[in-house]
Amino acid sequence: MQLVSLAQSGVEVTHDVLTSNKDVDLQSLNPPRMEGLDVILAKKASKRKSNDNETNGNSKGQSPASASWFTSKSSKKIPLSSVTSVTDGLKRLYIQKLKPLEVSYRFNDFVSPLLTNSDFDAKPMVMLLGQYSTGKTTFIKHLLKGSYPGAHIGPEPTTDRFVVVMSGPDERSIPGNTVAVQADMPFNGLTTFGTSFLSKFECSQMPHPLLEHITFVDTPGVLSGEKQRTQRAYEFTSVTSWFAAKCDLILLLFDPHKLDISDEFKRVISSLRGHDDKIRVVLNKADQVDTQQLMRVYGALMWSLGKVLNTPEVVRVYMGSFNDKPVNVAATGPLGKELFEKEQEDLLSDLKDIPKKACDRKINEFVKRARAAKIHAYIISHLRKEMPSMIGKAKTQQRLIDNLDEEFGKVQREHHLPAGDFPNVEQFRETLSGYSFYKFERLKPKMIQSVDDMLGYDVPDLLKNFRNPYD
Repeated sequence: MQLVSLAQSGVEVTHDVLTSNKDVDLQSLNPPRMEGLDVILAKKASKRKSNDNETNGNSKGQSPASASWFTSKSSKKIPLSSVTSVTDGLKRLYIQKLKPLEVSYRFNDFVSPLLTNSDFDAKPMVMLLGQYSTGKTTFIKHLLKGSYPGAHIGPEPTTDRFVVVMSGPDERSIPGNTVAVQADMPFNGLTTFGTSFLSKFECSQMPHPLLEHITFVDTPGVLSGEKQRTQRAYEFTSVTSWFAAKCDLILLLFDPHKLDISDEFKRVISSLRGHDDKIRVVLNKADQVDTQQLMRVYGALMWSLGKVLNTPEVVRVYMGSFNDKPVNVAATGPLGKELFEKEQEDLLSDLKDIPKKACDRKINEFVKRARAAKIHAYIISHLRKEMPSMIGKAKTQQRLIDNLDEEFGKVQREHHLPAGDFPNVEQFRETLSGYSFYKFERLKPKMIQSVDDMLGYDVPDLLKNFRNPYD
């Protein structure tokens, strides 16, 4: 660089100048000039600014709440080393203490596949569920302020597959079979649902500031009426249950004109049991009815949900019109518009808190999994203990399967376990029918004690040593 500066200042560059600096005052030299560089940088800056305006610019009907989405403090970037400190600790605990227990008692065959590094490193996920044409895809486009690869919108059932919308270097769609085998993506567990499901699964990648923090899962519309008789090629409720365990937030979308909860939708909501803290209900397209009708629609929705959720507490329902069109003031009036803006702001603040709560959610899911694996080990070892050593194995096994709820009660009383932590009896019975109980492992107290120590000492120490980087 000094030689360039010498040449540009008019000094003749010779061998003597290179070997001896006596004749040249290097301190007074101006830095080298790059002709044309300022013009190139200015062009790149203007081009980037115009692209940002096109992709992230506010549409006419955009509310102030969503307009400030990307400038929120809760969406700040955190150094990777800070975020991974808790995650690395959980990985170590899982491999050393929890995974051996899961492998010994075949937890991955009964409850959930074994975890990989990508499951711990994955970004927070938000899943949208609802009947067709309730605005699930439009809701994602509304937050992204633009379309994503493979998005189809229409009044008929358009989304016929599970689509994961996540951050990537360029816009592209990746088929499900490819996504499921990629080690850097947390979807390896979906291989258990077979090719029939993976052909209806894809990943849409695109560069976007919001997707750097959150991944969205767009789902096919839940069937209703006569359409329910047309069976899908895969178990829809099992897939939604798998995603529910991975997601940080589950949005149930309803349409004012389609409040009926079909049999399939009821099964889907029932499969979300155990994840009640993640569920939020959204009454979308609420500006299509006037204020009086909206009041009646809201009451009818709460009544329907009360019968399905079977809880005395009232679930949180957000009302609004989550699309890029202005609110229909002619139907709602000025009070309705103000209500929708407040509801939208509340929902967006709920979404913005997801990255902040991601560390706490990972620890919560990890502890929940450890408790489930421990109870599973108690059940499997109990069934093994009840088997005879010589004759009558088949008869005894069938008796244990038929009276499984009584065996659960024995395990609960013997080890003083809470009844709410036990798995669903029918699902467990169905899985058990394919195994020989005498091949199961006997109880290994050291493994159980190791998991108890992990929950009692290691996890609290991890929380004490590493604070949430978003706080």
